[in-house]
Amino acid sequence: MTATEPQAAAATGAADAPRWWDEAVGYQVYIRSFADSDGDGVGDLRGIHDRLDHLAWLGVKIVWITPFYPSPMLDHGYDVADYRDIDPRFGTLDDFDALVARAHDLDLKVVIDLVPNHTSDRHEWFAKARSSRDNPHRDYYLWRDPAGDGGPPNNWKGHFGGDAWTYDENTGQYWCHLFLPEQPDLNWRNPAVAEEFDGILEFWFARGADGFRIDVAHALLKHSDLPDLPPAEAKLAEGVEGPVELPEFESLDHVYDVDQPEVTAVYRRWRGLADGHDALLLGEVYILDADRFSRYVDDDDGLHLGFWFPPLHVGWDAGELRKALTKGAAIRGVSWVQGSHDRTRAATRFGGGELGKARQLALATLMMGLPGTPFVYQGEELGLLNGEVPRERWADPIAVRAGEIGHSRDGCRTPMLWEPGPGWGFTTADDAWLPYGDRSDADTVAVQRDDPHSMLRRYRALIALRNAEPDLRGGPVTWLTHSGPILAYRRGEAIVAANAGDGLESLALPAGPWVVVFATDGKRAGEREVERARLGGQAAVVLKAVGVSST
Repeated sequence: MTATEPQAAAATGAADAPRWWDEAVGYQVYIRSFADSDGDGVGDLRGIHDRLDHLAWLGVKIVWITPFYPSPMLDHGYDVADYRDIDPRFGTLDDFDALVARAHDLDLKVVIDLVPNHTSDRHEWFAKARSSRDNPHRDYYLWRDPAGDGGPPNNWKGHFGGDAWTYDENTGQYWCHLFLPEQPDLNWRNPAVAEEFDGILEFWFARGADGFRIDVAHALLKHSDLPDLPPAEAKLAEGVEGPVELPEFESLDHVYDVDQPEVTAVYRRWRGLADGHDALLLGEVYILDADRFSRYVDDDDGLHLGFWFPPLHVGWDAGELRKALTKGAAIRGVSWVQGSHDRTRAATRFGGGELGKARQLALATLMMGLPGTPFVYQGEELGLLNGEVPRERWADPIAVRAGEIGHSRDGCRTPMLWEPGPGWGFTTADDAWLPYGDRSDADTVAVQRDDPHSMLRRYRALIALRNAEPDLRGGPVTWLTHSGPILAYRRGEAIVAANAGDGLESLALPAGPWVVVFATDGKRAGEREVERARLGGQAAVVLKAVGVSST
């Protein structure tokens, strides 16, 4: 069987029957910054184990954990040196087993990060591949002879800057890497690579993993001829009449290095494994075009879910938000996010301070009722802003290796805040791997749990409502507004509405009456609305038809 041939999928019932992830809320754990159990300033598996009660109390059902494999950590674990073990900094396989057992006791599913586009250059496969052109592992990676002038084989650039090729003096060829040079890309046209990953998936399924989040799921295959990329259409900066210079990667039209037609066959193959374990395949499909994105999740034999990233790329603008949400809601298999370890925190992007937090919660309210599976990035439930990280403490390879002035993702990766005091309950070490940022006791889980009006308590109430209300988890969506500052839709006997404007607005309601069952300000529960629903600026509500009870 070749890398692009589908493997027969195990039948698990009708295609439209709900699966456990269809009605769940997910939570991303950035392992380095979640909880440190051994006092070295870096989060670990035992730390996650010890804090799972928080996630169960919050009401989420899926826990996605970022990579914990042995790694040189040049890209914080996304440079994998061994796919079947645990880096000692994060614990042991026994720690993983204990975490999974505890999660399952709490009715939580564990989804682990899989990095199949590239390995670390320290992986034994690459060491063998680099040893000789004749080594059986040579074709595990993408190698090419130099161009006529001795330079790289084509004009491809890496996400982190520079050429996407590094020359190997020992064998006289270049290897391809869309990220760091120390992250050589795998050759997914080689059937042996596909067979290796079959074994890797089964290894973790046997240890109780409930699924995989697949890193850069759209990029595994490259065009077989590796041709030059054409230039991207120049973008116009605001107020500028001519083209502006783009960063290296964005200056090219990526028609040959990502999103190749054959890549979905890899996921058809994996469905044959995952469906046999009732396990989830969740793709990081970083494609912002709805039609191109859809092909990864629309078929019944591809990915179950894919992260829909347009909400991470729009400001607080009703028109842009409406476009991102309506397009995503029309795609089967969407997973909603407004933050991750790769993007500025939502509350910061949306204006910072209390204004940014209010906007973040309003958008979360809209996402919780739309078709698909919403995810919360750790700390969003606290309304955390980006942490302040001075340049001398930057650890992000984009900033450290590529030298992009002022561009560092470290601010969204600062440690979780559990309780007041030294180390904020994250660690007993004198210092953490990243600074905590400009924080206060009010930013901690402990303080917010005791405050009925806190962001944490609002998130818990919102998730509880989704878990209890079938109309927020199933059925068609009818959009009630198509312009203006209010974004609103109806699902069954529920209406979800948010005001992206600054002033008081009102929404015309279908025949009612309706009752407020959730409000972002925490003060309106139980209010009845008949003809129009009132919404303050940056506020959101969930309404339910009077006389219809949740089950």
